[in-house]
Amino acid sequence: MRTDQCLALAKERHLAGDLASARTLYETVLADEPANADVMFRLGVLGLQCATYDEALTWLDRALALAPQETRYHFARGQVLSALGRFADAVATYRRLLAFDATSADLWFALGSALQSSGDPQAAAAAFESAAALDPAQVDALNNLGNCHRQLGTPELAEAAYRRALAIQPDHASALTNLGTLLQAQGQIDAAIERLSEALRSAPDSPTCLLNLGVALCERRQFAQAAALLTRTLELEPHFPEAAYNLGNALHALGRRRDAQAQYRNAIALDPQHADAHNNLGNVSKELGEYKAAAEAFNAAIRARPGFVAAYNNAGNLMRTLRHTTDAEALFEAALRIDPAHSASHNNLGNVLKDCGVLDEGIDHYRRAVECDPGNVVAHSNLAYALTFQAEHGAAVLEECRRWSAQHEAPLRAARQPHTNDRSAARRLRIGYVGADFRDHCQSLFTVPFFSHHDHAQFEIYCYASVERPDELTRRLAGYADVWRDVRELDDEHLAQQIRADGIDILVDLAMHMADGRPLLFARKPAPVQMAWLAYPGTTGIEAIDYRLTDPHLDPVDPADPSGSLASTTPDNHYTERSLRLPDSFWCYDPLTDEPAVNALPALTADRFTFGCLNNPCKLTDRTLAMWSAVLREVPQSRLLLMAPAGNAHQTLALRIEHQGIDMQRIGFVPFQPRADYLRTYHEIDLGLDTFPYNGHTTSLDSLWMGVPVVTRVGETAVGRGGLSQLVNLGMSELAADSDDAFVRIAVELAANRPHLAEMRQGLRPRMEQSPLMDRARFARHVEAVYRQVWREWCAG
Repeated sequence: MRTDQCLALAKERHLAGDLASARTLYETVLADEPANADVMFRLGVLGLQCATYDEALTWLDRALALAPQETRYHFARGQVLSALGRFADAVATYRRLLAFDATSADLWFALGSALQSSGDPQAAAAAFESAAALDPAQVDALNNLGNCHRQLGTPELAEAAYRRALAIQPDHASALTNLGTLLQAQGQIDAAIERLSEALRSAPDSPTCLLNLGVALCERRQFAQAAALLTRTLELEPHFPEAAYNLGNALHALGRRRDAQAQYRNAIALDPQHADAHNNLGNVSKELGEYKAAAEAFNAAIRARPGFVAAYNNAGNLMRTLRHTTDAEALFEAALRIDPAHSASHNNLGNVLKDCGVLDEGIDHYRRAVECDPGNVVAHSNLAYALTFQAEHGAAVLEECRRWSAQHEAPLRAARQPHTNDRSAARRLRIGYVGADFRDHCQSLFTVPFFSHHDHAQFEIYCYASVERPDELTRRLAGYADVWRDVRELDDEHLAQQIRADGIDILVDLAMHMADGRPLLFARKPAPVQMAWLAYPGTTGIEAIDYRLTDPHLDPVDPADPSGSLASTTPDNHYTERSLRLPDSFWCYDPLTDEPAVNALPALTADRFTFGCLNNPCKLTDRTLAMWSAVLREVPQSRLLLMAPAGNAHQTLALRIEHQGIDMQRIGFVPFQPRADYLRTYHEIDLGLDTFPYNGHTTSLDSLWMGVPVVTRVGETAVGRGGLSQLVNLGMSELAADSDDAFVRIAVELAANRPHLAEMRQGLRPRMEQSPLMDRARFARHVEAVYRQVWREWCAG
């Protein structure tokens, strides 16, 4: 074959994409014509196409040595330099070429690309503008121009550039994708999804298009569609860590935790430094109860990204769950050293400090969290709730709850829709209960006896459960409902839509401002009548919650109000809701076990008397410790048994107790324990001492069930009158003190009369079983009567 025929065939093979054959033919030509610069150039181009950049550069340098003025050789060399990451050299090459010919759109485009890759988006944008001016059809230049403006923080100019590109080529997949992700970043999620869907129609097998649309659908909470797209992405490109990570996110949101865990691990296998995948692997492992794996994942996230504040917070929350308060506190403090204005870190540190009984400092951090981010609804709820442990009067809590409403509820009022429920007063009503603690939790001690005695002929019971790890009690409670909905994956807006679709007549909140509550759901007013009960008997501050359940002991009826019936709807100065007083008790209690049995009074055989309080340390205010100190001084041969987690909580509480003049040799501590062990601890206690200004509620009922009477200090707030309500319902109001001195006197007198205390101990459990506190059917009828009453009021307009 002649040399010219061989070269022609080589060019033909090159154009056809048969690069191996083209290379062989070029080398054959070069063997015959060693000084053929054009063949060297073509071998350089072929090397660029094959990503053998060093070889490509060698061929192009040889070609330029023979033909130094050949512009296209220089241009190709610039492309190779860019491919090698030698952007400064590439920029210099293109600038030299432009000095001779500034009318080449391709040169300006190549210069822009090199400048953009070198980290100079400002100069790159100017180059792309020049390319587009010289060639108005230069769509890629306009697309890249948009990317530069995005890097420069000028999204409006970026959007204009993308739209210019799409005006020329409406199906340009890259420009559609970039415009879609830009709109998504601006919060225009519907418009973003429209553009990203167009991009996918233009390039249906593009992993990038599939990924971006999948991510956008996740943001719009269309997780099933997102998961399908992201699965397809991985089928097309199995080694795509971002696709695996985002598929994990979609599956996680769908509640498919095991599948999500597998995808996070897949992402990490593809990219061991993928900090976000490590972090989310930790989250899903924690939800699965695999705490060791969760801790390892959070630590890996922090190693991969040392300033990863979210990972520090997640690790801290895990340590808090495990009661490792010292470690949790250290992690949150580390997060705040990285970002002192990080609202979530202040909130989480506030939680740990509150757990440890350092209430004032905890409240300070809640306030900082709200100052750093006024929209942090969780921190604001935590602040409002924490104040109830500190406030001896209701005004401070009410004021903060009103601020909560002004900040978080007010913006939602305009979107509320009228309710179209059937206004028949006597019909069967749909009652909805919203809670995250339908599980092995103290709340079940009250929901089980109540739900199990509902009148299903008159009331259709819906439960909206956000339970992280369902258990046997979850299944038991589900059996008491006519309709059980697992709504953990629904946000407040979608849950509100579900409740409206279900036609709920009365919606009852079981958490209020406590952990995992959904106050923003109630702020949307999805039901015509909304009510608060159980979590704590204070105010929510939420204007959309119409009523709160209480009793005449928590909230005494105003004697000046002739209409002050037990179910009075007279407004109360401490609450934004109207108070509905049940005849007997706010609580109906069931210990859900007969074990352990009540034992004999320990003091009958011991050489000392044991006072006890197993309440959370956040209730142990200085006022409380001062009262207890006075009791211990009056009863010399006595000790005090408390519950506190080990570590900082234990040490901090010990210092505060010593400051009150109590000898630490007289104090015993027990850790947080499983319920059976916790109840058995009462076998060591002769007499319970209540907290103030927030009394024990569930803890006091547990104590009474175990035969241990509780001396309470009656306050002005509902939470400070819980002990009184329980004792009155037991016919034991003589244990309720109206002053600190009376509290000390009652406790000292009881400690001195051990035969009476022993007799009281043996009779307490039967007394409870025969009292309104455990009369399940009576309690259910009283609550249902209230439901019917408020429904009639709504029907009457």
